[in-house]
Amino acid sequence: MPSTVTIRFYAELNDFLMPERRQVAFCHSLFGRPTVKDLIEALGVPHTEVDLILAGGKSVDFSHRVNNGELISVYPVFESLNITPLVRVRPKPLRESCFVLDVHLGKLASYLRMLGFNTLYDNSYHDHELADISAGEKRILLTRDRGLLKRSKVTHGYLVRSEKPREQVEEVLRRFDLFNAIRPFRLCLRCNEVLQDVSAAEVEDRVPPRVKVTVKDYKCCKQCGRVYWQGTHHRKMSKFIKDLIHLNQ
Repeated sequence: MPSTVTIRFYAELNDFLMPERRQVAFCHSLFGRPTVKDLIEALGVPHTEVDLILAGGKSVDFSHRVNNGELISVYPVFESLNITPLVRVRPKPLRESCFVLDVHLGKLASYLRMLGFNTLYDNSYHDHELADISAGEKRILLTRDRGLLKRSKVTHGYLVRSEKPREQVEEVLRRFDLFNAIRPFRLCLRCNEVLQDVSAAEVEDRVPPRVKVTVKDYKCCKQCGRVYWQGTHHRKMSKFIKDLIHLNQ
């Protein structure tokens, strides 16, 4: 005979549920005694989005076996509330926030690199490669595919909600509290390598004549050879970054 549990998801975790299950406690039938992790993911919520689980009013980890008649409450990552005395189900935050992004987030990858965050992106990556890179290199996996975050190998990940790249940047900065970690214009937007200061003579054959007249300071990516300088595009990006930082003030 199936058993029944009552479960409720809180805050942004409701994004993953069918409309009739959002913001309410609902009954769910199941066979056997699955782990609470399996139950949560069967209902559509990736484990990487969850920070706290209460079963019968007590905090439990992902390995907890669900009991018949149990009341389960599932909470997202807490940004300002201290829940240290309770069992956080997510691993500790990574010491340095670096990322790997799926095929749908190429523009976001460029923005994150512009802000100074080590970001891997290649539109040829397969799902298993993304999971391997995330686990092996301790990178936060950003994706638009919730199924990818359900892979057991992935411990640090986030489902990007917005479809617009500029909104995605703000979303990621808020989710991981990165506004104070912004170090702009230090990485190559194309290949993620740290830029090096170079003289005007070293790059004169790769710079438009009109630029040579007014610009004396350059940076170059030793990997791909791309040259950067403070022109019109740089000023537009600087304003974009200033506006981003202003959002957090």
